Amino acid sequence: MGKTLVLAEKPSVARDIGRVLGAKAAGEGFLSGGDWVVSWALGHLVTLCDPDEIDGAWKKWRVESLPMLPETLPTKVAGRTRAQFQVVRRLMNDRAIDRIVCATDSGREGELIFRYIYRQAGCKKPVDRLWISSMTDEAIRAGFARLQPASAYDALYESARCRSEADWLVGMNATRAFTLKYGVLLSVGRVQTPTLRILAEREREI
Repeated sequence: MGKTLVLAEKPSVARDIGRVLGAKAAGEGFLSGGDWVVSWALGHLVTLCDPDEIDGAWKKWRVESLPMLPETLPTKVAGRTRAQFQVVRRLMNDRAIDRIVCATDSGREGELIFRYIYRQAGCKKPVDRLWISSMTDEAIRAGFARLQPASAYDALYESARCRSEADWLVGMNATRAFTLKYGVLLSVGRVQTPTLRILAEREREI
């Protein structure tokens, strides 16, 4: 029987999980021991591509190019954490690894982080999901005793993907539109701009 790769979101979480599983031997970007290999994501190792990486015509900011509505939004490896992505990709596709446990944070963002990495790595191996809200040894052991198939969280992933792509569509298009209209860089976002308005209105009231 082969080994199991556990992918956490942060090195500190990976160390806690590795301690409980007996994976304490330090490698380059991972821990190992027995039948377990534990690695980490350093947050977003994979992100959505920039507009010009999807279509070269979008490199120049022009009103005529708006709105930018690609049929699909491809992903890319984040430059600043490329080395760790290479580690994770190699481990995911290592013949010695039979299955993978997604141990990123239990929530929408954690699910997105893992799925983007898994897809970018071209991995097809079976995945189980660790879902815990505490990092005590007891909680970790209990979580590994009740792992669920990753497919049980497909709806959570789709929700996260929709949020991520909505942020891209609104942010990229609105930022360019307002910047071109007013001649100064104006960052516009799906969440940040409405929040800024609430703060500005409250400031006026005060």
